[in-house]
Amino acid sequence: MPADHRTARPTGTRAVSLPALAALVTVVLWASAFVGIRALGEHFSPGSMAFWRLLSAVVPLTVLMLIMRRRGSGGASGAQARPWIPRGRALVSVLVYGVAWFAGYTVVLNWAERHLDAGTAALLVNLAPILVAVAAGLFMGEEFPRHLVIGMTIAFAGVVLIATGGSATADAHADWLGVVLGIAAAVLYAAGVLIQKSALRTVDALTATWLGAVAGLVATLPFLPVAISEMADATPGAIAAVVYLGVGPTAIAFSTWAYVLARTDASAMAATTLVVPAIVIVLSWVLLGELPTGVGIVGGVLCIGGVAIARQVFVRQAPARASRGAKRQARSSGDGLDESRSASPTGRR
Repeated sequence: MPADHRTARPTGTRAVSLPALAALVTVVLWASAFVGIRALGEHFSPGSMAFWRLLSAVVPLTVLMLIMRRRGSGGASGAQARPWIPRGRALVSVLVYGVAWFAGYTVVLNWAERHLDAGTAALLVNLAPILVAVAAGLFMGEEFPRHLVIGMTIAFAGVVLIATGGSATADAHADWLGVVLGIAAAVLYAAGVLIQKSALRTVDALTATWLGAVAGLVATLPFLPVAISEMADATPGAIAAVVYLGVGPTAIAFSTWAYVLARTDASAMAATTLVVPAIVIVLSWVLLGELPTGVGIVGGVLCIGGVAIARQVFVRQAPARASRGAKRQARSSGDGLDESRSASPTGRR
């Protein structure tokens, strides 16, 4: 019995620290993507950039899937419990989220950043967590804890301040087409999160990311002719940058995102990404010379503070929600297998 107590504590620590680290990797890489897209606008058109980015993501993800498949085929029986490619409704959900998020969102965001500076684009896109939180509460049965609502309200106030503050450089601009495209990207982002959250109930994070990227790549095939033409004229630096967009902000960041999303509420994880605009402002300042104003800096501080409050919900409230979910399922079904699955946030993976 004492040995059980000693082993339970480190496991609980990892359950908190690993998702937090994965969330940090996600937001930093996604923030760098806004700056990269902005810088590559003169080398690649929106569809072409999306195609090369997704191709650069699919290649390493496919290699990783093959490695994991080989390990699973010779490992424990639990590794074979789920097929490599999901079937039925799960497969449809992954493909739909892949087309909406990997393809649609990427193309629209690339287009938006031809009319917006990177910071403003990030601000508009990160309206999506508000949409996710509301939709998750209304349609997915997730709760609206007080700390989450307060944190998101403060963070959103920061977003508004940054948008009001604008940029101190003449090159950083925004027009109405860019604003509309930015909002459209936010809607696609929110839809992708909600569909992916549903798929992750039965599909593991790596498989969902890989299949989503493949679906997005197939959806961008109509841009292949112009993509080949633009790649032939691109500089080595531009080629390296678009490959980075595929490997870093897509293959790695979407995998870490799916890992965290499978272990927490969609609303809590989406709230964490509200910190992305603040990071983008700093990176744009350093790398692109797009200087934030004083009002923008204050907004960034509020954004980070609001996310910190929302993260308290992720750490402290998630186990309680999982426990309540276990009790509800146990009462409704009386099935011991279902009870053991719902007792752990990761038991269904």
